[in-house]
Amino acid sequence: MKAFKITNARLSAGPILQTSNTFRYPGTTPSISANGTSNGMVSAVENTTPAVLHACDAGDLHELYSSNQAGSRDQLGVGNKFITSTIVNGKVYVGTTNSVEVFGLLP
Repeated sequence: MKAFKITNARLSAGPILQTSNTFRYPGTTPSISANGTSNGMVSAVENTTPAVLHACDAGDLHELYSSNQAGSRDQLGVGNKFITSTIVNGKVYVGTTNSVEVFGLLP
């Protein structure tokens, strides 16, 4: 993922921020969430097998969480072309080919 600066309705020539991981074909559709103007988060799903959810700080794009960090506990199913995460009430929902996965803070 890359972040570009917008100045006077124009994008910067190159990215001002970039994640360390890449999203191979067919790419990803990021989702953005925030609490007003704070706690911004960008989530994106990597189309692999298993698919991987990445959550990054929207301010500097450093990775906060990846679904492959906790072994099999948080792993998604098989990836597909149009996986888009949805963020609601502090939880991230990801539809896979045969289920809906829900991610959030552990109690």
